[in-house]
Amino acid sequence: MKATRGREAATMKDKKEAKKPAENKVVGKRKAASRADKSDRKRAKNIASSTNKDPNKPKRPATAFFVFMEEFRTSYKQEHPKVKAISAVGKAGGEKWKSMSNAEKAPYKVKATERKSEYEKLMAAYNKKQESSDDEDEAESESSKDDEESEDDD
Repeated sequence: MKATRGREAATMKDKKEAKKPAENKVVGKRKAASRADKSDRKRAKNIASSTNKDPNKPKRPATAFFVFMEEFRTSYKQEHPKVKAISAVGKAGGEKWKSMSNAEKAPYKVKATERKSEYEKLMAAYNKKQESSDDEDEAESESSKDDEESEDDD
């Protein structure tokens, strides 16, 4: 019996040694490098997108469901004052929205379309303002280039 135990122990050692990578061999070098590159790119995108946001840009309007939820939250909190979890309110609102008929959803859809039309008007005005400011910036940059060239000539 001792002989079999010895064989088992020897095979276990062989298995452990086989699983270990060679000491001088670098394992996963390419994967680690590509992962680092991807994470750096994601961070750069997040930083760039957050710095380019204009605080004067109009916010997108709420959909019909969110218009419904604005009203539903107040009524739900009055009916269930002990419930403090936001998730419970959201789940209850979602279930009620799914159970509503199209006729019941119609007033919320009308309000959402009104908000969307207002948003489109605001965006049109915002875009015009942006275009005019871009034109002014280009004119200023061209005049500053002309000034620099004239200074170089002197």
